[in-house]
Amino acid sequence: MVTDVEKPLIVAIDGPSGSGKSSTARGVAERLGLAYLDTGAMYRAAAWLVAERDLTEPADIVDAIRAADLEISLDPTSFTIAIDGNDVTEAIREPRISATVSRVATIQAVRDILIALQRALIAGAPHGIVAEGRDITTVVAPEAPIRVLLVADPAARIARRAAELGEKADQAQVTDQVIRRDADDSTVAAFTEAAPGVTVVDSTHLSLPEVIDRICALAQAT
Repeated sequence: MVTDVEKPLIVAIDGPSGSGKSSTARGVAERLGLAYLDTGAMYRAAAWLVAERDLTEPADIVDAIRAADLEISLDPTSFTIAIDGNDVTEAIREPRISATVSRVATIQAVRDILIALQRALIAGAPHGIVAEGRDITTVVAPEAPIRVLLVADPAARIARRAAELGEKADQAQVTDQVIRRDADDSTVAAFTEAAPGVTVVDSTHLSLPEVIDRICALAQAT
C-alpha cells in the first residue's frame, strides 16, 4: 500500500555494520509501498571502480567517482546497481570490497558527490522512500519525518554479517570488517549516537519482522 500522505514520505535509517539496516529498510519499503535506497551500496560501487582501476591517490579517486555513471535500482524487491555500465550487484559484496570500501567512503569529496546523488534520488521518489546508511538521519535527509538509528550489540552484528556471507565467512575477517569499518566511518559520519529527534531501535533481541513493525508503526503515527 502507498502511504496516504500529502507529500512523499521519507524514512531515514542509520546504523552500524550488521545492525540489520538493509533488510529492515527493504522490509519497511515493501510494507509501506515506498522506494528503497541502499546508500552503502553506492559507496561499495565506488570502491569497486577504484579497485578495478587500481587507484590510490585521493584526487584520482575523486575524479573517477565524479565522472562515473552510477545507476541504482530503487525497487525493494529487485535490487541492482551498475557503474559505468558494469553490473556490480554481486561484485560489491565480495570480501575485497568490504575490506577497502572505508578507504573510499572516508574521502569527504567522494561523500559530497554521492550525497548529492542520494538527495536527488530521494527527492525524485514520487511516493516516498526508505533510505538507509550511515548519515541519512543527520546529513542526507535530516528533515525526514521518520528518522531511526538502528543498533545492536557487537556480537549480534558480527554473527549477522557472518550469516550473510555463509560458507565464505572468516570469523576474524568478519570481526575486523564490522568493528574496523565502524571505527573508520565514524570519522566522517555520525551513526554511533542518535541525533536529536532520532528514534533508537535496538535490534539485538528482536526478529526482523519485529523491527519492521516498530518502524512502520512510527510511520503510521505521523
